[in-house]
Amino acid sequence: MQYREFGKCGAQVSRLGFGAMRLPMHEVDGKRVVNDELAIPMIHRAFELGVTYIDTALFYCDGLSEVTVGKALKGWRDKVLLSTKYPCGKERPYRETLEKQLTKLDTDHIDFYHFHGIGQWFVDSEDRDQYLKDALQAKEEGLIRNISFSFHDKPEVMAKIVDLGVFSSVLCQYNLLDRANEDALANAKANGLGTVVMGPVGGGRISGMPLDIADKLGIKVASSAELALRFVLANPNVDIALSGMSEMAHVVENAQTAATSGPLTADEAQRVNDAMAENKRLAELYCTGCNYCTPHCPNDVNIPRIFEAMNWHRVYGLADHAKGIYNSIGGQHHKGAKADACVECGECEGYCPQNIEIRRQLQECLEVFGGA
Repeated sequence: MQYREFGKCGAQVSRLGFGAMRLPMHEVDGKRVVNDELAIPMIHRAFELGVTYIDTALFYCDGLSEVTVGKALKGWRDKVLLSTKYPCGKERPYRETLEKQLTKLDTDHIDFYHFHGIGQWFVDSEDRDQYLKDALQAKEEGLIRNISFSFHDKPEVMAKIVDLGVFSSVLCQYNLLDRANEDALANAKANGLGTVVMGPVGGGRISGMPLDIADKLGIKVASSAELALRFVLANPNVDIALSGMSEMAHVVENAQTAATSGPLTADEAQRVNDAMAENKRLAELYCTGCNYCTPHCPNDVNIPRIFEAMNWHRVYGLADHAKGIYNSIGGQHHKGAKADACVECGECEGYCPQNIEIRRQLQECLEVFGGA
């Protein structure tokens, strides 16, 4: 396993971290619970292979992830850095929530206690100073060792949070398909924060990418997941790639990649960057998602969402992920109709700045994905 210094906090950390958000679950007496018989050996195997950082949160695995992580830490607590998260809210007082989590984790301290998913709202919140005061008090008492934050907002907001000057580390999204936080990570690193990235294999999306993409780039890997992990580790501003692992095979493969394969070389990483930039350019030629067409469809066909799915299918080769996007149309979060609702009236095409032949391409999408 490779290790490196984690920001200014002085800890040495493994480049691979164990994300305990997707632990295997099963039903017991009609309730979903973590399958400890599978989950705990997975976590122990990760520790045996050199992983020294494990991350969980209050609500992961229906609120049971912390309990399982606490069980798995028995005999390992002094060898492993523990991360969990506080979800801000007046219904969850900071100190009371922290003490509840310490009980669930069966430990006397948390090494990295994150404000969960904060962004601009935290910077502007009238409660911000009280939150930070509570965190500093808990740190002074030794209940937490470091104050951290996880992040899902716009990249430029991360700098504002870093500038508050109280955080030891940040957890954010970054992978070869989503590099929006690249500059923000560099800024956090320059300011002495440890940097952890979630979704190094894109929540499983990248593992479905055809392996011939790596072959075309002249990079020898055993899987697309390996390519994705090595790409993340090649970024000098990333300390830990936090992978949510749900099977023993994931643990072994990711640990082997982090231990023996090493990061991509600078040249290999640049080739991946160039290839993904070209893919993005091709996708935008197909449809930029401007939504100018949608108000003019009499049948409310969700044209941008359909074309987004086709981009993932055609440009990136991620067939399963593309199908999931397409099937989400008509649901709670993505209103409208699928491609079979198109009556080929052509009303939409006059409003497309890309001059896309929308009717023809909707028919192509229908052939790939089907209808309702």
